[in-house]
Amino acid sequence: MKAVSCVQGTLSVVDIAAPRPAQGQLVLDVRSCGICGSDLHAKDHADELAEVFDETGYPDGMRSTTPTVMGHEFSGEVAERGAGTPKALKVGTRVVSFPMVRAHGGVHLTGLSPLAPGGYAEQVLVEAAMTFPVPNGLSMDVAALTEPMAVALHAVRRSEVTKRDTAIVIGCGPVGLAVICQLKARGVATIVASDFSPGRRALASQCGADIVVDPKVDSPYARAIGKGVVTDFAGLAELGVGSMERLRKLPGWQYVYRAADALGAAGPKRPVIFECVGVPGMIDGVIAAAPLTSRVIVVGVCMGTDQIRPTMAIGKEIDLRFVFGYTPLEFRDTLHMLADGKLNASPLITGKVGLDGVSAAFEALGDPESHAKILVDPRSMATAP
Repeated sequence: MKAVSCVQGTLSVVDIAAPRPAQGQLVLDVRSCGICGSDLHAKDHADELAEVFDETGYPDGMRSTTPTVMGHEFSGEVAERGAGTPKALKVGTRVVSFPMVRAHGGVHLTGLSPLAPGGYAEQVLVEAAMTFPVPNGLSMDVAALTEPMAVALHAVRRSEVTKRDTAIVIGCGPVGLAVICQLKARGVATIVASDFSPGRRALASQCGADIVVDPKVDSPYARAIGKGVVTDFAGLAELGVGSMERLRKLPGWQYVYRAADALGAAGPKRPVIFECVGVPGMIDGVIAAAPLTSRVIVVGVCMGTDQIRPTMAIGKEIDLRFVFGYTPLEFRDTLHMLADGKLNASPLITGKVGLDGVSAAFEALGDPESHAKILVDPRSMATAP
């Protein structure tokens, strides 16, 4: 079958053996596969990625010298069934699948390991236990966004953001846009989005951002400040002393204080900030600019070495959380949110190519004004997005 192989930073269409399903596995005819930011990085920096995989106990990630078929955001139709697969997943069923597969004595990351070829191909091997039928006639292009939208759902859930909160999204590439979509679906009261690119700011508005900021002109943090938000130590000190001056006039003031503390009303309000850029210096920059007691969710994947100033984070009592991936339930729920119309991810799709156009698509994604998410359809003859 035809597939796009990556080796030494070069993408080329090659012929490889078609996959065959083992016990509990399915072969899918790929119908749509998104190009992820991690694929863009892995193309030219696979060895850096492999070092991280090695240190986390996964030695089988792609390297610059190992030909790898990337693509982990895919939808497809069941073409062949292995023994022991559910009858509901019959040939022709439209599905999406969690990008992990059993092969070569272990479980491997589909599209990020040479041992598990991904969706930039005519067919892909998947586990039936991790595969979900596409409901409600959802288009296969939108269904292919299940994976990146599940990443965003996991980040939003880990943030513990509420509908009353203000969310700030720093960076409106595909990751940031997906987070905005999920925040909108959750009903968050105010979503502030920040990006230098006019094109990405326009997409952020389409995805549901209430306030869109060019950080060269305005601060997203300033736009998010509301009643009860404290931006500096002087404000925190005044809040503390002023509150106690009022409370101490009440009999049993400590009980009032304790009740307010239990309800989360004793301290300053804080925005929930999603760092979706993933370049060195961003985390420290967010910590320095964020209001006191902010919760910062690091979603952007910075592959280089970075540093922060702990005293700044300590002094502002910043809550810093890192997120990665998603659970099978979040993956399934995201698919159904898309199919039920509760989650609108269609603004992310800005282009489509066939296998012969994958290399051109990677180049096009280097321009933030041109594209957000380009999909690969192995049946397409398009060579440019």
